[in-house]
Amino acid sequence: MSMHNPTGSESSTHHKKLAADRGPVKLAIVTVSDSRTPETDVNAHYLREQFEAAGHLLAGYYIVKDEPEQVESVLETLTDGEAQIILFNGGTGISKRDRTFDVLNRKLHKTLPGFGEIFRMLSYEQVGSAAMFSRATAGVYKGKVVISTPGSPAAVQLAWEKLVFPEINHLAWEVSR
Repeated sequence: MSMHNPTGSESSTHHKKLAADRGPVKLAIVTVSDSRTPETDVNAHYLREQFEAAGHLLAGYYIVKDEPEQVESVLETLTDGEAQIILFNGGTGISKRDRTFDVLNRKLHKTLPGFGEIFRMLSYEQVGSAAMFSRATAGVYKGKVVISTPGSPAAVQLAWEKLVFPEINHLAWEVSR
């Protein structure tokens, strides 16, 4: 008889312990926006506070316009650097200006479809059927975890609290082993 273990399997629990013993995770933030500035970027302010509170390190921060060349350029810069996990926010919708997903989707070596699926499920609880417009995604590129969420503060907070933070050490460990 199988029993549901909400904290994960024995193997997953063991992996999380091994991952936590490796020290702080190096994260980068990329805000994709035509209007935000470092002063008005509430997502970056929130994420930085969360990183510091958890003892993790900021390995880079950029604001870029939702232009494919800029998104691709910052992705290449950060994957060539020390960041283990790169958090993009913005540009995941379906409007003409939303092109972050398109760039990342072409570049990811491995995708983590479960991230987008679970994010949209959780988002549905907050915003209803509009959650289907999100093209939130995650995957691996050049040995780094790349996560892309909508740019709304509620979406960034939801992704961080429910998906990224609970697995952050585990993600960084898995991708580097």
